Amino acid sequence: MIPAVDPPGHRLLDGQVAVVTAAAGTGIGGATARRLALEGATVVVSDVHHRRLGEAVEALAEVAPGRVHGAVCDVTAPDAFERLLDEAERMAGPVDVVVNNAGLGGSAPVAEMTDEQWRLVLDVSLTSTFRSVRAALRRMVARGRGTIVNVASVTGWRAEAGQAHYGAAKAGVMALTRCAAVEAAPHGVRVVAVAPTLARHLFLERVVPTAELDAWAAVQPHGRAAEPAEVASTIAALASGFASYVTGEVVSVGALHP
Repeated sequence: MIPAVDPPGHRLLDGQVAVVTAAAGTGIGGATARRLALEGATVVVSDVHHRRLGEAVEALAEVAPGRVHGAVCDVTAPDAFERLLDEAERMAGPVDVVVNNAGLGGSAPVAEMTDEQWRLVLDVSLTSTFRSVRAALRRMVARGRGTIVNVASVTGWRAEAGQAHYGAAKAGVMALTRCAAVEAAPHGVRVVAVAPTLARHLFLERVVPTAELDAWAAVQPHGRAAEPAEVASTIAALASGFASYVTGEVVSVGALHP
């Protein structure tokens, strides 16, 4: 088994301002906010849960005193991201990095899936990402710089029973990433995505049976699931100057076909 690694910060994002959506809690968003803070960024974390958001800001402040802010954001609201970026700029200054982590899953066979189940997953996992990318590009293009990192999923590539809505949403995030990247590149803005295979955290464990998670983890090349911090490190690297020539790419974190 290949062990997990959570390296120290290397100041990859010194002086930059980063916004991370759905960043409260123990999942990829929370780990990403922590990693970006470790890399020197001023981080604005957003979430729809007021109490959980406050707890996340308090915890992150221990890592980066004076460089962490919180903003409540319901990603399903049409104007949510314009308001979020307005608030982020008021608190921290022009935004250099946006990480779109918000997503919603579920499980239902296509023949039994309701319109509401389909709509909700697409709204949270794809439409919200589109709105965020649109709002970020309007500002970044005008400034001639910036990086957007979208969180997709291996399910956007690989067929899984019961995941038609989630798979369609994440495949859409991948296509959105590629198209937006082509449009943004002439203006000095990059758009990339990560596609985690299996990152195990409390939120996932609440909705997927332990035995099923154990079975998925057992067939991964590392012999285990990814830690959210490992996905976060990939996001930070893509957001940094070390990836200055990388755009339009969807980076798999883990094996596509275990």
